[in-house]
Amino acid sequence: MLGHQLDKRASTAIPAPISVAPSQKFEGFDGPWSTFPIQIGTPPQSINILISTASTQTWAIDPQGCVQSDLSNCSTSRGGFFNSNKSSTWSQNVDASNGLFPIDLEANLNVTAVGAYGDDTVTLGGQGSDGPELQKQVVATIANKAFYLGSFGLNPQSVSLPQSPALLSSFLSNLNASNSIPSLSWSYTAGNQYRPGPVFGSLTLGGYDTSRFEPNGVTFPFNDSDVSRSLTVNIGAMFLHTNDFDTILENSNQSLLAAIDSTTPYVILPLELCQQFEEAFGLVWRPDVQAYLVNETLHSTLQTQNTSVTLTLGNSSTIPGEGFNISLPYGAFDLIAEAPRLTNSSRYFPLMRAADESQVTLGRTFLQEAYLIADYERKNFTVSQCKWDQGAQSHIVAIRRFGDDKPSTSQGLSSGAIAGIAIGAVVAAIIVAVLGVSMWRKHRRGPKDSKPKHIDVVVPELDSSGNDPYKLLGGDMSPGLPHSPELEGNEHKGHELEASPKPDQQDEGEPPPEPLYELDANTRRSQAMTSPISFMSDRSDATRLHQRQQSDPVSLSSAVSGPPEGPEGPEKKLSEPISPMRARSDAIRKLQREKSDAAPATE
Repeated sequence: MLGHQLDKRASTAIPAPISVAPSQKFEGFDGPWSTFPIQIGTPPQSINILISTASTQTWAIDPQGCVQSDLSNCSTSRGGFFNSNKSSTWSQNVDASNGLFPIDLEANLNVTAVGAYGDDTVTLGGQGSDGPELQKQVVATIANKAFYLGSFGLNPQSVSLPQSPALLSSFLSNLNASNSIPSLSWSYTAGNQYRPGPVFGSLTLGGYDTSRFEPNGVTFPFNDSDVSRSLTVNIGAMFLHTNDFDTILENSNQSLLAAIDSTTPYVILPLELCQQFEEAFGLVWRPDVQAYLVNETLHSTLQTQNTSVTLTLGNSSTIPGEGFNISLPYGAFDLIAEAPRLTNSSRYFPLMRAADESQVTLGRTFLQEAYLIADYERKNFTVSQCKWDQGAQSHIVAIRRFGDDKPSTSQGLSSGAIAGIAIGAVVAAIIVAVLGVSMWRKHRRGPKDSKPKHIDVVVPELDSSGNDPYKLLGGDMSPGLPHSPELEGNEHKGHELEASPKPDQQDEGEPPPEPLYELDANTRRSQAMTSPISFMSDRSDATRLHQRQQSDPVSLSSAVSGPPEGPEGPEKKLSEPISPMRARSDAIRKLQREKSDAAPATE
């Protein structure tokens, strides 16, 4: 069981990245270096460690790492001890005698040790930091001084120990499995003490700090062939600079692959490149101590000459202009080695000669000026030049799990998505309603050129020019036009009604018109609302109405005041004025009655 952090697995919320605070100290016998605090065991024991970008495990210094002949500050200089015998939750690995296994992570660099392996509770951060805590994590205690400080491994790969069949999962992979970080990723820069501040290291799990680097847009795939060298880049060129000269280093091999590994402090290069460093900077290799020692005279010269080293990195040396530069000032190479690394403290230049290409490495020296982001979700990493803005505020950005930024069909919508859909639905409903009203009104008016098959029996009013809005005579019907105001009584324009037609006025060869059935006012209105009739069947009557208007006109003003007299005498005058629509209706009915009277009687 991974501990209380595993309870977060059920949560669907995306967790925030974890920024591990540095110890605010520079420690080590070959630096010094910015360290980070962790706690191991129950009760927790606090130690300061370095970051290893290659290791998958947590290493702590065992109390046996300091003996009586060591300096009195041995325990402090090694970042403190973890005593597994004082932890109630320590469980020794039983796959080997006393739990001892070889540590061969840096075996290719001829650096080895032995560790006592077991499981225990590990917490990132010092006491009171409330950092993430996981139980039963792999821990190795080391006494050998080859690894002077303990380390915290960032590599999430599961590995097995020699002669042990079990795969051991890393702290980072377990942290990701417990949903404590947004993804299987991290970012790191080593920090340095030569710039104003000083600048402590920066470690973020599940994200990166944009205030610490200048992005360059280049990504590198992981090197899957070697877990310990998964962060491999191509060095396309190297430039050495002083105030007096600039030198381009020449490499017999066109391609120079280098692993980025913060476990070692050195920049390890082929011999021919190291010799060009020696010539340009006046360095002298000391075989007895396996180092380039720097005396005060050389130190002063390199410092005053503004010495710097620039590396051009890329994915392939065959593509011109593909790479980007990482520049390191002389301060990045101005380190101090102390006992037990050297008997007497001395400045040294952290350049190491590689025995073969498998040893070419860019270590912590390089990461003082480079910011590294490793994304195991997408299997790539980036290297960027550090940005030095003393007043910049930290800005942490999460690296999402691969696929988290894609739409999911298995999970419900977020509240924001639901709100957006609701707002969109309301807007869509309003648009539909407006379009519906507009179409309804347009349907009532009808298109100007349309010719409907049915109209109401209610006759429309005349427009202000005296023309019939339906244009009945021309056959161009345009129902739905708005009614015009009635004409004033002194205006006599427009169609005038004539007296009753005579049978001999009927056009020859024209069939007799079909009768229009007269309805009372209430019945006529009801039928007009519910039973539209065909306009074409009434067209002959409308034509005759027009002919009567031409031969025997009656003023519109008289039609408004009352209906014209019929054969049976004047009708009773209405108490209220009659509208033009009513006048035309009465005229049509009168015409129908006249036709009915003229028709022969049937028995």
